[in-house]
Amino acid sequence: MAPLLEVKNLSTHFFTQDGLVKAVDNVSFYVEKGETLGIVGESGSGKSVTSMSIMRLIPNPPGKIASGEILFDGEDLLKYSEDEMRHIRGKEIAMVFQDPMTSLNPVLTIGRQLTETLELHMKLTGKEARNRAGELLALVGIPSPHKRLDDYPHQFSGGMRQRVMIAMGLSCNPQLLIADEPTTALDVTIQAQILELMKKLQDELGMAVIIITHDLGVVARMADRVNVMYAGRIIEDGPTNQIFHDPRMPYTIGLLQSIPRLDEARGQRLSPIRGLPPDLINLPQVCPFSPRCDYVQDACYQQVPPLRPVEPHQRAACLFDVHAPWVSGNGTSPQAQTAHQLPATERA
Repeated sequence: MAPLLEVKNLSTHFFTQDGLVKAVDNVSFYVEKGETLGIVGESGSGKSVTSMSIMRLIPNPPGKIASGEILFDGEDLLKYSEDEMRHIRGKEIAMVFQDPMTSLNPVLTIGRQLTETLELHMKLTGKEARNRAGELLALVGIPSPHKRLDDYPHQFSGGMRQRVMIAMGLSCNPQLLIADEPTTALDVTIQAQILELMKKLQDELGMAVIIITHDLGVVARMADRVNVMYAGRIIEDGPTNQIFHDPRMPYTIGLLQSIPRLDEARGQRLSPIRGLPPDLINLPQVCPFSPRCDYVQDACYQQVPPLRPVEPHQRAACLFDVHAPWVSGNGTSPQAQTAHQLPATERA
């Protein structure tokens, strides 16, 4: 059976005064019906641009989807007209945007912003749409939901605004929900409530979810599979448990080492990734992570490593067979390990 969403060789570029920015560079992945895919990486790695490309919301100019296919239910969304895409957005594919305060219109009531989508896609009357909007606010845990329909976004707390955004995303029972940093700027208590709510609603509605975040804790809790992005490319992917237990790309290892672990000795220092992500204008044809990598060797400065199988269902873009220090028999730090280069046949 074909996946619900299949992205093939997607490239999205931005034409700036300084040069061509390859924000997404030849990215391929898929999402099955009912599953949760996590997309992680530092700011500027291409996560949000990937999601905006799926929704066909890249501003042109300066941006452009340069190449690739975005197959949704077997149909290539890149061949759809703008009018056809309006019937897909919100109804079949919905998105929870990163910042609810700027995503919600400050001069329209919450009720109007909810009913607009319902009237457009579900063809409900004004009264029917308002009743459904109240049900949606109740579904996401807003107290006195029908009364709050007449309130404005500034009258809601950050956590409640995020719940409203989720209600808007779920209003037309989409097959796929894209959640871009759904817990940004929320305290840990509200964050846990939002994640629990999303998981509950996903189970009830049977929809697929793409959750985009830099928070690996969110991914560990929510995702079935993970795509790790760096410099506009996917540099590792696989089942969540497998990636967390035995990451095979030095960047993924660095991300995991930079967060606290419950099984670490008290007082253990974190190991942040040194340096900064690369400038995406005129990236050299070498491993983009090589200037920051603890495993770097001469071969890393000679080619861009392909995304290759390293375990069943797991791929990594590295020329070397590396393991995290917490994997049995691999020492106590990345610097203590010596990665061995794979034969050319395995790197191809």
